Amino acid sequence: MTIAESPHHVGADAASPLAGTGVHTLLPVHANLALPQLLAHAIRRGEGRLTTDGALTVRTGAHTGRSVADKFVVDEPESSGAVWWGKINQRLAPESFALLRARVQAYLQGQELFVQDLHAAADPAHRLSVRLVTTDAWHAAFARNMFLRPSAHALSDFAPDYTILHAPRFETDPAIDGVRSATAIALSFGQRCIVIAGTQYAGEIKKSVFTVMNWSLPARGVLPMHCSANIGPNDDVALFFGLSGTGKTTLSSDPARRLIGDDEHGWSADGVFNIEGGCYAKVINLSAEAEPGIWAATHRFGAVLENVVADPSGRLDLTDATYTENTRSCYPIDYVANAEPSGRGGHPRNVVMLTADAFGVLPPIARLSPAQAMYHFLSGYTARVAGTEKGLGAEPQATFSACFGAPFLPRHPEIYAKMLEDFIATHGAECWLVNTGWTGGAFGVGTRMPIRHTRALLAAALDGSLTAARFHREPHFGLMIPDAVPGVPTALLDPRQAWSDPQAYDEAARALAGRFEANFVAFAPLVGEDVRAVAISAA
Repeated sequence: MTIAESPHHVGADAASPLAGTGVHTLLPVHANLALPQLLAHAIRRGEGRLTTDGALTVRTGAHTGRSVADKFVVDEPESSGAVWWGKINQRLAPESFALLRARVQAYLQGQELFVQDLHAAADPAHRLSVRLVTTDAWHAAFARNMFLRPSAHALSDFAPDYTILHAPRFETDPAIDGVRSATAIALSFGQRCIVIAGTQYAGEIKKSVFTVMNWSLPARGVLPMHCSANIGPNDDVALFFGLSGTGKTTLSSDPARRLIGDDEHGWSADGVFNIEGGCYAKVINLSAEAEPGIWAATHRFGAVLENVVADPSGRLDLTDATYTENTRSCYPIDYVANAEPSGRGGHPRNVVMLTADAFGVLPPIARLSPAQAMYHFLSGYTARVAGTEKGLGAEPQATFSACFGAPFLPRHPEIYAKMLEDFIATHGAECWLVNTGWTGGAFGVGTRMPIRHTRALLAAALDGSLTAARFHREPHFGLMIPDAVPGVPTALLDPRQAWSDPQAYDEAARALAGRFEANFVAFAPLVGEDVRAVAISAA
């Protein structure tokens, strides 16, 4: 249901845009407004300002990234036994959630509200209907950019599967709400409700929906994946797994291939589908030459830019990290010239696992056996440095995130790993490990892997020519490294050769292998002997 631009006062009857939310209000409710209307409201309300290109720049306050430590799952009888409880999914008592939800509902009733009814999943067979209720026009615009927008006919009888109550300026109280701080992201699978409070960072909206998909899709035999995906000229699909900053968005945005999506996908018996309808690109130091598609989309009317600096006239400075290194651009996927309109593709021929190894140890590309693919999928390794995140010291910090997306996994990682293993075996996908991090030494000594060489290596892998190359095995992780790849310096392919001091490389490699070993201890009892053998060889 679309509410016109003049103020409307609604309750929560069946015909109301607030139906099923538990929110009753006499204040204006703006439902399913189009992007230009939402941007007009955002400007009216002082939520942000327009750039010279018509993008909306906004600030997210104290939270410039996800609040992982403030994520909770309601401990309900029907789901409790299947949830991966721990630091990722903290237990919240049902009575605490009921009180938190009621307090947020009461708060929302005193606010001007924006409602968006949206879909997740390009495959109608696995689609999720979501109703977002928020206090900010710009958050509604973000969601409209990020998810699939139903047709007018679909909106006429829209029935949400999940409701998101979004109160970015409502501060939770640990003593009352049973949470940890003034911020909470609480999810109830039983009540099909998400409460987000105390954070303006919009990524919480998209990742909460992804968490729901990570819960619901495996029960249907569908693998949810934190990856980007594209299609080549021969309809060959490639997946790109990786944590933030490893190149998922950049490398999948290849003008020679059609983009299915840049971050979240499902793999079903029918092939791959995008879960979202937009892109959420990290844009610090974005280059028009290296990433022309993302650059063009960011400099376009309707893009929503989080914590991106603009001068008084509205010109962007994408090199300025005054607010955060995690500057973001959110735009509909059809802003990408070579996007695949259906958001769907066949079964992947190639599965790429990306890492930004700041220790300079891993090769720029390696061919993985199925067992090695499982090992690296469960490990989910990258390394962060002070130049990419605040609060880090001078030395790189190893990060391991199971399935390249642990914060979004409500079920145990072994479930997703086993599904990926089965899909790879069934459809014969080739698997690759690609290091977009450092070469010739660790961060501060070596250099960042040239993106032109990474693109050349990926092109050879995806067109099939690299499978015919000669490979040799490196000694520390047992990885198979190609001897030669056209357009790439031979010395770059083997990281030990790229270091000026081979013994220093060996020491760094043994140290990194030790980090892998310590991280994999928890998974060793859950995997097959072939995967355990990979872990032993890397120790």
